[in-house]
Amino acid sequence: MSKIFMPLGKLGRSSQSFFIIIHHFFKFVIESIYYTFIAPITGKKRPSLGETAKQMVIIGVDSSPIVFTISIFIGMILAMQTAYQLKKYGILDLVGDLVSVSVTRELGPLITAVIIAGRIGASYSAQIGTMKVSEEIDALKSISLNPVRFLVSPRLIAMIIMLPCLTVLANIMGIIGGFVISYFNLGLPASQYINHVTNALVLKDIITGLIKSVFFGMIIVWVGCFQGFTVKNGAEGVGKNTTNSVVASIFLIIVADSFFTALFYFAF
Repeated sequence: MSKIFMPLGKLGRSSQSFFIIIHHFFKFVIESIYYTFIAPITGKKRPSLGETAKQMVIIGVDSSPIVFTISIFIGMILAMQTAYQLKKYGILDLVGDLVSVSVTRELGPLITAVIIAGRIGASYSAQIGTMKVSEEIDALKSISLNPVRFLVSPRLIAMIIMLPCLTVLANIMGIIGGFVISYFNLGLPASQYINHVTNALVLKDIITGLIKSVFFGMIIVWVGCFQGFTVKNGAEGVGKNTTNSVVASIFLIIVADSFFTALFYFAF
């Protein structure tokens, strides 16, 4: 009889652990929001401007080459795939419309967020996790420095500023990638592609993508830093939580993307 209930007991313990983690995560999110946005207004110490600027360079400048390269290839691939279908109906000139709208509304913010989650989110987990293992987090607490305000707030501010900037640049590079295929491979005139892009794009397309990128950035920072703060079992735990950070970030980014896509579709 005990063997019958063993799977149920295991399921119950797993469910309990899951909800405990969710509780701690939301508590961490609320604390980070307080120290980042509310505490400075109430006259308490603000996040370090120097650390924020440093994180902006790491997120924005250092990540630009990989974002640029992948975005231009995404635009080229999208142009080739859409041209394959549009050619059947004799409307090949609509490649610019489809590429520009798809990149600005969906692929630009999403691809950029996935790249940053793998590059920056993982590094946050590793850095903070190493600090946790080496007891540097406890040292910060002992000198009355709140670890969330000291470590998370600068990263959160930097990500909120820089991820939309990277998204704008990714959108531009994606559209350029589509232009390269349209002009050199499909034989469409440059003026025709540009006219279709400018006619198809509206401000709403760009704004919806930027709104998504802000929330994607928050998810990356929250998940990455939370995984760092919850590291256990030394160096092995750092590696495990770093991997979990990337997987969880990408999963939550896709869930958030689905939510905002549905919201903007029905609202606008």
